Amino acid sequence: MQEKELKKYEEIGNWNFSDIQYIIEQESCWDFYKEISKYSKKNSLLLDLGTGGGEKVLSLMPEVGMIIATDFSPKMIETANINKKNYPNKNIKFVIMDNLNMKFPNNLFDIVTARHTIIDAVQIYNCLSNNGILILEGVDKYDCWELKKLFNRGQAFKDSISISKKDYNAIKEAGFSKVHFEKITQYEYYKTKNDLLALLIKTPILNNFSGLNVFSKNQIEKDLFDAYVSTHTTKKGIELKRVLYGIVAQK
Repeated sequence: MQEKELKKYEEIGNWNFSDIQYIIEQESCWDFYKEISKYSKKNSLLLDLGTGGGEKVLSLMPEVGMIIATDFSPKMIETANINKKNYPNKNIKFVIMDNLNMKFPNNLFDIVTARHTIIDAVQIYNCLSNNGILILEGVDKYDCWELKKLFNRGQAFKDSISISKKDYNAIKEAGFSKVHFEKITQYEYYKTKNDLLALLIKTPILNNFSGLNVFSKNQIEKDLFDAYVSTHTTKKGIELKRVLYGIVAQK
């Protein structure tokens, strides 16, 4: 699975969604980057896992002592270093690293952040300093559920235990002293079907989905996609219900 994902992200090469036109309406007031700012200090050493092309860590992370940002895709890190040139005053280093095989000393970081990526809670616990903070935003099993049901597949679609429960249990078992969980529900409205298509091509919401390449070979895929668009088109755009979760844990 890791090799398959690596190949996909090497082909994508960035995690920039700025060309996709959509609006977000969020029911929860929990915000990943506000949580990071809440716990950050000017001298904090921060580790960001699964940083992609660095688009968000560069533009949205607070000013801290230093940020080390990692991704397992060399192409993503190459993109991140290019993007870094637009932020010459940002004290950040991009590193190629697998989240499940971390290479840092124990008790090093004040804060570890992870957004929409896999984690190893024990390894994170070990590399955090005493009273260090883990801030996590994840994509849960029931994210885009109507779309997954229609295609009969998707990220965590057939898992017996939700991703949020797995992460929460793993974090508790790793030894974190305080663990706060927040369910996040938001609605995204895509301006056109091509905007929604671009999202699905770029993310793992649907397994083995490559958009127009699939459509040219398999009419069923196009029919399913068009059926979803037809059913979920509103005045605001094509609706996609997202189910996420946030966790803040203290060592």
